[in-house]
Amino acid sequence: MESLRIDILNPKAKALLKDLADMNLIRIANANDKSDLKELLDELRAKSDASPSDEEIIKEVEAVRASRYEK
Repeated sequence: MESLRIDILNPKAKALLKDLADMNLIRIANANDKSDLKELLDELRAKSDASPSDEEIIKEVEAVRASRYEK
């Protein structure tokens, strides 16, 4: 399987893509969810000497979620 990023300039092109998806020739998915976040994280880490690890980020997210749900 090959993935491509396509910028749609004309709404008619989007309709064509939806038709191809209806025929099970292609699958349309939002590619910007994880990849953009990963790219941003990599950029921030490259610019910082003391960047947090994945584990530290996960711990912080879990702590914030726990404090929200306590209320």
